[in-house]
Amino acid sequence: MNAFFAFINSSVGKKILMSLTGIFLCTFLVEHLAGNLLLLKKDGGEAFDAYAHFMGGNPIVRTLEIGLFAIILIHIINGTFIWFSNRRARDKRYASYKLEENTTFQSRMMAVSASLVFVFLVVHLAKFWVPARILGEQNLSSLVYATFRQTFFVVFYLVALVVLSYHLRHGFQSAFQTLGWKTKRYGGLIEFIAVLFWLVIPIGFAIIPLYIYFYGGSAVAMMR
Repeated sequence: MNAFFAFINSSVGKKILMSLTGIFLCTFLVEHLAGNLLLLKKDGGEAFDAYAHFMGGNPIVRTLEIGLFAIILIHIINGTFIWFSNRRARDKRYASYKLEENTTFQSRMMAVSASLVFVFLVVHLAKFWVPARILGEQNLSSLVYATFRQTFFVVFYLVALVVLSYHLRHGFQSAFQTLGWKTKRYGGLIEFIAVLFWLVIPIGFAIIPLYIYFYGGSAVAMMR
């Protein structure tokens, strides 16, 4: 056990943990998108509400949800430790630190995109997860439709999805590079899967607020 924690606390261990948690969170996005796409059904939000009630009332799902939050926290905390460790290492190496000379543009942008994704996550949880899980909101679809009939939130989500797409694009490939899985033999397959995560999934999420804003809002309002 001590050897395990020693490995996790090492620089290599932290990078591997970052990669594994990142890949897991990528797979979670698939399930999350599948459920959210129910909002596109022309049934007044009934299918989505049934899905939301199942996710909120099933004890197995709620237990898995706790695990998901734990993995998100591990990913955030571990990423922060890696960033500070790299920063301290560079500061020790260079008496006069110049950011543009000692870090790549990509690494700086990953740190920025991670921070923006975190802000988006906080807003998203406060807007939807808290009302559904904490406040007992029964008609979550109504809340989603009302939110995405507002221009500010539609623009906010679209910008956040662009940032998330950038983060997924570089993070996904970096994870496979760290794990040693991005070889010549499987490089093409990994590139294809990466496109599904950083392009197709964000586009899928973006369709929802756009559909509600331009079409779904009025239709749902009439059905309610």
